[in-house]
Amino acid sequence: MSICTIFAGGKISGTDFINSREIREKSGLIICADSGLHIAEKVGITPDLIVGDFDSYTGTLPENVEIHRSVPEKDDTDTLMAVRIAIDRGCDEIRLYGGLGARFDHSFANIQTLIFACEKGCKMTIYDADNVLTVRGAGEYEFPCKNDWYFSIFSLTEKAEIGKLQGVKYPLENYEMCIAYPIGVSNEITADKAYLQINSGLVLVIESKK
Repeated sequence: MSICTIFAGGKISGTDFINSREIREKSGLIICADSGLHIAEKVGITPDLIVGDFDSYTGTLPENVEIHRSVPEKDDTDTLMAVRIAIDRGCDEIRLYGGLGARFDHSFANIQTLIFACEKGCKMTIYDADNVLTVRGAGEYEFPCKNDWYFSIFSLTEKAEIGKLQGVKYPLENYEMCIAYPIGVSNEITADKAYLQINSGLVLVIESKK
């Protein structure tokens, strides 16, 4: 498995949740998307690659780092550009920091980017201090219990067939979840881990601190 860590320019409340040592040790590729470089600098990480139109980064770009410049008038967001490059370079897992924040349009765009990665067969997760987001398609998954965290799931397709959701306060079995009804919000993992079986459709999984 090849892991890519991406830093995007979303607003974050501190950097204590970012484990710089683990990122350096486990990442085969580290990318900064435009002002995501500010976050990387704060945690003492020099990326392998920087992408973007540099409309939001203020500072001096580091030397001896690969740079992909784009123009502001483009279809892809800087984060999506970074994800495309990571997948093209063989990464099958992407960990995104700075993907959420004050601008909800960018946050939603990054949720759509989770879908893009999932459809390309790449496991992608967004992390911030209070939330962990990922998208899952048909398959079986386990999520370890985190004390004082909520565990919510939402359908991203018109319908998502949930075979089983076990190890949680509100389990489901053979349930057809629909995109227009948020029945999966504010659940909790009550066992050592939650077990999720998706028969069809796409599901957004959000783990949130209480």
